[in-house]
Amino acid sequence: MGRRRGIMSEEFKMELAKELGFYDTVKSEGWGAITTRDAGNMVKRAVQIAEEALAKQNTK
Repeated sequence: MGRRRGIMSEEFKMELAKELGFYDTVKSEGWGAITTRDAGNMVKRAVQIAEEALAKQNTK
């Protein structure tokens, strides 16, 4: 089974890393250097942003 491509763009992931405070780690050491907790928080925040966008879209 091949590795799945990421759903989030690299730019979006970088924005989330900046917002959540671990951008410097990603910039200097790469995505493999972030903690599991940071990765989970990034996914939670991405889901939250998507839900907010859907809610906003549905109220129009």
